[in-house]
Amino acid sequence: MRFPVRKFFSYYKPYLPLFLSVLACAFIVSALTLVFPLLVRYITKDVLEGDLSTALSEVYWIGGLMLVLVAIQNIGNYFVDYKGHEIGARMERDLRSELFAHMQKLSFSFYDKEKTGQLMSRLTNDLLQLSELYHHGPEDYLKYLIRFIGAFIILFFINAPLTIAVFCFLPFLGVFSLYFNKILNRALRRNKERIADVNAQVEDSLSGIRVVKSFTNELIEIEKFNRENNRFLDSRKNTYKAEAYFFNGVETFIQLITITVIIFGSTSIVNQILDLADLITFLLYVSFMIEPIQKLTHMSTQFQEGITGFQRFMEIMNLKPAIDNKSNAMTMPKVLGEITFQQVSFRYEDHLDDVFVNLSLTIQPGEYVALVGPSGAGKTTLCSLIPRFYDVTDGDVLLDGINVRDIDLQSLRKTIGIVQQDVYLFAGTVMENIRYGNPAASDEEIIVAAKHANADDFIMSLPNGYDSEIGQRGVKLSGGQKQRLSIARVFLKNPPVLILDEATSALDYESENIVKESLEMLAEGRTTIVIAHRLSTIRNAERIFVLTEDGIVEQGSHNELLARDGAYAHLYSKQFELQI
Repeated sequence: MRFPVRKFFSYYKPYLPLFLSVLACAFIVSALTLVFPLLVRYITKDVLEGDLSTALSEVYWIGGLMLVLVAIQNIGNYFVDYKGHEIGARMERDLRSELFAHMQKLSFSFYDKEKTGQLMSRLTNDLLQLSELYHHGPEDYLKYLIRFIGAFIILFFINAPLTIAVFCFLPFLGVFSLYFNKILNRALRRNKERIADVNAQVEDSLSGIRVVKSFTNELIEIEKFNRENNRFLDSRKNTYKAEAYFFNGVETFIQLITITVIIFGSTSIVNQILDLADLITFLLYVSFMIEPIQKLTHMSTQFQEGITGFQRFMEIMNLKPAIDNKSNAMTMPKVLGEITFQQVSFRYEDHLDDVFVNLSLTIQPGEYVALVGPSGAGKTTLCSLIPRFYDVTDGDVLLDGINVRDIDLQSLRKTIGIVQQDVYLFAGTVMENIRYGNPAASDEEIIVAAKHANADDFIMSLPNGYDSEIGQRGVKLSGGQKQRLSIARVFLKNPPVLILDEATSALDYESENIVKESLEMLAEGRTTIVIAHRLSTIRNAERIFVLTEDGIVEQGSHNELLARDGAYAHLYSKQFELQI
């Protein structure tokens, strides 16, 4: 992938005045650093070898100048360090916000393939290292470039042949650095992939900790974690090996340069080409020229980590949502709730077989229908096509006669309420979780919604009522209580279309009856699709669709389908026998 240079530097734009101020301070600090050896040379060569009667006053004057320069340097360094880090932190925040917002736009098909821990690693580790590059990269490269160029120019005026001899080492050092930079880049990319795998394993194990403990499989999870942790260690070892070759090689070049200066400089003194003051100054400036090489060498790891982090950032940012709005997508002013499937076929991206082919059915506005059939027939998938969680492979899904692909996604999904078997509640209070159905709702409206969902009584029995914390994923609540909160959330949303996906199948008998009563109240006046495994719960449905691998094989009321003695009657009698 070609590195997006313009995009990389675009994140400086909001902070450009402050960023340029930081660079200006870094420039001044670096330039002042070059002055000190010249002042030392002036003292040792001109002042101390001149008129000694005035030497002391000149030394004091130069010493005072040095103190002023030190003060300016300290102020400049403080500004560079403080404001430079602040710019990096702000840019990290901007990048993280942009990446998270983009992740919110990506479709279900993306999350079907990606691991949460991997995505968390991109949001945290990668961007933290990238912010360090954004902050330290330009200012450090500027500082060291000024020192290197300034030192080279001064050295050239002190002794040109010796400076050229030193400079001859640099092309070899450059080739050496470029070669190992490529190796380091590959190694650091593997490191990021491996630590992301570790994060994914941690997220998976900790999210399922109750399952782990119920099966006493802690040792299995430890083994899985250790396997990923050891893979990360292996990748780090390879990185350290490459770094060892790289840094030691650079140090060898630097030592060769120093030895060259000492030998040829001493020869120049013997031949009276240089004096001792010039050689001392030369050695000081050589150290100034070598220091940037050393610093940049050690910065190469930071640079590579930051660049790799940005490349991984762009991998996600370059992904287009599989499902998005058309340019002329319309907003639904009022929805009656007629749903039509016209010769719909669907296949998941990574599957070869269709879930269903040429499926057609129509649900009238306000109609209460049920969708039944064997597991894996595609009942949930069929309902997921209505709010466009997935797009049909062929055919059309219509809402009030309008193709759902022509409707603005937010407008479409606001008209549809979904109550699932696996309820997801967010960490926070009862009030906050119900308000998720309508962020603009008042406290009074939330309480009314909770009462409609038969949730008010149990909520008021909690320690802090509606302000009670429910824990991660509602861990402090029972299954029935969590389900009633999810129903209250949909009551607050007040959608004209309702999908109930096995909403009571995981509940005990008492909880099921309470939730059923809430669901029946919720379904009044809405187009309702019930996906049911327990057929006894959908006897009152106006129409029941039987979905199998052959598509919709039957439809009709409960009594009509029993009388036909077909697929539905077979499913019903089988469940009845199991209950007996």
